[in-house]
Amino acid sequence: MIKEKTEKGTGVLTGAIIDGIREKKGYDIVILDLSKIENAVCSTFVICHGTSDTQVGAIADSIFDIVKKNTGQSPWHKEGYQNSDWILLDYVDVVVHVFNLDTRKFYNLEGLWADAEKRIIND
Repeated sequence: MIKEKTEKGTGVLTGAIIDGIREKKGYDIVILDLSKIENAVCSTFVICHGTSDTQVGAIADSIFDIVKKNTGQSPWHKEGYQNSDWILLDYVDVVVHVFNLDTRKFYNLEGLWADAEKRIIND
Protein backbone atom coordinates (compact mmCIF):
# COMPACT_ATOMS: atom_id res chain seq x y z
CA MET A 1 0.00 0.00 0.00
CA ILE A 2 2.86 2.40 0.75
CA LYS A 3 4.30 1.72 -2.71
CA GLU A 4 0.90 2.51 -4.31
CA LYS A 5 0.72 5.80 -2.39
CA THR A 6 4.23 6.71 -3.54
CA GLU A 7 3.46 5.85 -7.15
CA LYS A 8 0.25 7.90 -7.02
CA GLY A 9 2.10 10.81 -5.42
CA THR A 10 4.84 10.59 -8.03
CA GLY A 11 2.18 10.59 -10.77
CA VAL A 12 0.54 13.72 -9.37
CA LEU A 13 3.93 15.42 -9.04
CA THR A 14 4.93 14.44 -12.57
CA GLY A 15 1.62 15.75 -13.91
CA ALA A 16 2.18 19.11 -12.20
CA ILE A 17 5.72 19.24 -13.61
CA ILE A 18 4.40 18.63 -17.12
CA ASP A 19 1.79 21.36 -16.63
CA GLY A 20 4.58 23.75 -15.63
CA ILE A 21 6.60 22.87 -18.72
CA ARG A 22 3.62 23.30 -21.01
CA GLU A 23 2.74 26.64 -19.42
CA LYS A 24 5.99 28.09 -20.83
CA LYS A 25 5.97 26.09 -24.06
CA GLY A 26 8.81 23.72 -23.21
CA TYR A 27 9.87 21.34 -25.98
CA ASP A 28 10.26 17.57 -26.34
CA ILE A 29 9.08 16.46 -22.91
CA VAL A 30 10.40 13.00 -22.03
CA ILE A 31 9.78 10.95 -18.90
CA LEU A 32 12.35 8.30 -18.02
CA ASP A 33 11.21 5.64 -15.55
CA LEU A 34 14.33 4.72 -13.59
CA SER A 35 12.48 2.70 -10.94
CA LYS A 36 13.64 -0.66 -12.32
CA ILE A 37 17.25 0.38 -12.73
CA GLU A 38 19.53 -0.70 -9.90
CA ASN A 39 21.28 2.15 -8.05
CA ALA A 40 19.35 4.87 -9.89
CA VAL A 41 19.40 8.23 -8.13
CA CYS A 42 15.61 8.59 -8.23
CA SER A 43 12.56 6.89 -9.73
CA THR A 44 11.80 9.37 -12.52
CA PHE A 45 13.54 11.91 -14.71
CA VAL A 46 11.51 14.52 -16.54
CA ILE A 47 13.50 16.16 -19.34
CA CYS A 48 12.64 19.07 -21.62
CA HIS A 49 14.29 22.05 -23.29
CA GLY A 50 13.73 25.66 -24.18
CA THR A 51 15.08 27.74 -27.05
CA SER A 52 16.90 30.34 -24.94
CA ASP A 53 18.38 30.72 -21.46
CA THR A 54 15.48 33.07 -20.65
CA GLN A 55 12.93 30.41 -21.61
CA VAL A 56 14.83 27.73 -19.67
CA GLY A 57 14.61 29.90 -16.55
CA ALA A 58 10.94 30.65 -17.18
CA ILE A 59 10.14 26.94 -17.57
CA ALA A 60 11.91 26.09 -14.31
CA ASP A 61 10.09 28.92 -12.50
CA SER A 62 6.77 27.73 -13.91
CA ILE A 63 7.43 24.17 -12.76
CA PHE A 64 8.33 25.43 -9.28
CA ASP A 65 5.16 27.56 -9.04
CA ILE A 66 2.70 24.99 -10.41
CA VAL A 67 4.11 22.11 -8.37
CA LYS A 68 3.95 24.24 -5.22
CA LYS A 69 0.37 25.31 -6.00
CA ASN A 70 -0.91 21.84 -6.97
CA THR A 71 1.00 19.60 -4.56
CA GLY A 72 2.43 21.85 -1.84
CA GLN A 73 5.92 20.51 -2.58
CA SER A 74 9.09 22.48 -3.07
CA PRO A 75 12.25 21.00 -4.59
CA TRP A 76 14.67 19.49 -2.10
CA HIS A 77 17.47 20.94 -4.20
CA LYS A 78 17.75 23.15 -7.27
CA GLU A 79 20.72 24.31 -9.30
CA GLY A 80 21.71 25.86 -12.59
CA TYR A 81 19.90 29.18 -12.33
CA GLN A 82 23.20 31.09 -12.68
CA ASN A 83 23.73 30.05 -16.30
CA SER A 84 20.23 28.79 -17.17
CA ASP A 85 21.53 26.35 -19.78
CA TRP A 86 20.66 23.36 -17.56
CA ILE A 87 18.43 23.83 -14.54
CA LEU A 88 17.84 20.88 -12.24
CA LEU A 89 14.91 20.67 -9.82
CA ASP A 90 15.21 17.73 -7.41
CA TYR A 91 11.94 16.58 -5.87
CA VAL A 92 13.67 13.44 -4.46
CA ASP A 93 11.64 10.77 -6.32
CA VAL A 94 11.38 12.94 -9.43
CA VAL A 95 14.26 14.99 -10.85
CA VAL A 96 13.51 17.58 -13.54
CA HIS A 97 16.10 18.61 -16.12
CA VAL A 98 15.35 21.78 -18.09
CA PHE A 99 17.96 22.32 -20.80
CA ASN A 100 18.69 24.65 -23.64
CA LEU A 101 18.79 22.54 -26.82
CA ASP A 102 22.57 22.47 -27.35
CA THR A 103 23.22 21.42 -23.75
CA ARG A 104 20.54 18.73 -23.95
CA LYS A 105 22.15 17.29 -27.09
CA PHE A 106 25.63 17.42 -25.54
CA TYR A 107 24.73 15.60 -22.31
CA ASN A 108 22.21 13.23 -23.96
CA LEU A 109 20.59 12.01 -20.74
CA GLU A 110 18.11 9.93 -22.74
CA GLY A 111 21.06 8.03 -24.25
CA LEU A 112 22.91 7.80 -20.96
CA TRP A 113 19.86 6.22 -19.30
CA ALA A 114 18.88 4.15 -22.37
CA ASP A 115 17.84 1.20 -20.16
CA ALA A 116 15.04 3.28 -18.66
CA GLU A 117 11.51 3.02 -19.93
CA LYS A 118 10.95 6.16 -22.00
CA ARG A 119 7.65 8.00 -22.37
CA ILE A 120 7.35 10.90 -24.79
CA ILE A 121 4.76 13.52 -23.92
CA ASN A 122 3.15 14.97 -27.01
CA ASP A 123 1.87 18.53 -27.10
